[in-house]
Amino acid sequence: MRLRWLGIVLAGLSASACATTTPLPNVPAHVATAAPHHAPQAPSTALAPSVTPLDFHNLPGWADDDHRAAFVAFRSTCGAARAPELSEVCRRARSVGELDEGQAQAFFEANFTAEMVAPPGVLTAYFAPEYDARRQPSREFSAPVRPRPADLVNVDAGLFDSAQAGAAGGALEAGGMLLPYPDRAAIESRPAQKPLAWMRPEDLFFLQIQGSGVLTFEDGTRLKANYAGNNGRRFSGVANAMRDRGLLEASNTSGEAIRGWLAAHRGPEADEIMRLNPRYVFFKLAPDDGNQPVGAAGVPLPPGRAIAVDTTRHEMGELFWLDAAAPTLSGAFPTYRRLVLALDTGGAIKGDARADLYMGLGPEAGAEAGRVRHVLKMYRLAPRVGPRL
Repeated sequence: MRLRWLGIVLAGLSASACATTTPLPNVPAHVATAAPHHAPQAPSTALAPSVTPLDFHNLPGWADDDHRAAFVAFRSTCGAARAPELSEVCRRARSVGELDEGQAQAFFEANFTAEMVAPPGVLTAYFAPEYDARRQPSREFSAPVRPRPADLVNVDAGLFDSAQAGAAGGALEAGGMLLPYPDRAAIESRPAQKPLAWMRPEDLFFLQIQGSGVLTFEDGTRLKANYAGNNGRRFSGVANAMRDRGLLEASNTSGEAIRGWLAAHRGPEADEIMRLNPRYVFFKLAPDDGNQPVGAAGVPLPPGRAIAVDTTRHEMGELFWLDAAAPTLSGAFPTYRRLVLALDTGGAIKGDARADLYMGLGPEAGAEAGRVRHVLKMYRLAPRVGPRL
């Protein structure tokens, strides 16, 4: 899942917010925090996060959002919601037709109440990358795009790692037993069986972080590389490790900076860094239809209006108000404040106030996404009960 207008070429994602002095939790930049947003997770049995009711006009930036665009995104994706109350609001939205800006704002205010999700957390971003690929390997295009292996068995990743309970992962079935699937280093050490394509190693690494993207071959053919499974290993970011080793400045651990370093040190040095992340993602190819990628909720992701969330805390299809500020990466937009929908998941997206904003497709989206690492205040929009606008 994960894909277009958010960031990976620069390793991040983005959307607006308000200033705060709350210190940013110790999490890596997006390329170091985001894991593929494709593996659906099991329904939550955890307690709902604590909430504080709030008037809409007290939401920082509420009056300045493009409510009409938010309404269009909601109406086109709200079918993914499973909660009866939210499904009812979805029916209302689809029955009223087109709304102008004022009508759209009134619709949200009439049909929802705002609840603060506490405490503050972190906003990152992701996108759907576009990369060059080749049919045959070369010195430059040396990394095979591997299809899902026949010996990979779908399991709950928590089987071998309790921290991943509820997330989909892979295991190795041998002699009637389930064993942990090999890590990145072990997989890369063995020859690829029927590779789908060949890529630059750093590009494949980022494609695996985002979970899908578009490949352009030497003859101009464009194919979608879609997520087909992962090895069940925990996602581990590389940004902090590169900072701690003095390879990158603390304020310059964006996806763009990381990918640039990996490209400049292609070979054993870059391989060592990439293998700090033991998770490995497999792909399948499909024709490029030009559409946005589909998230874990089963609907195309609207750029700038879709987020990946922790599904042990939140349900697919829920609406949230993002208020993100205090960026830690150079060149970032100062704030992201907007209405978004929970339509995707990510292995590194954990916690109540933790979101990964989908930015869109291509390098422009990636450039913005790679700089998103903001302190996040997050508000749930809970459906009102009874007939509304």
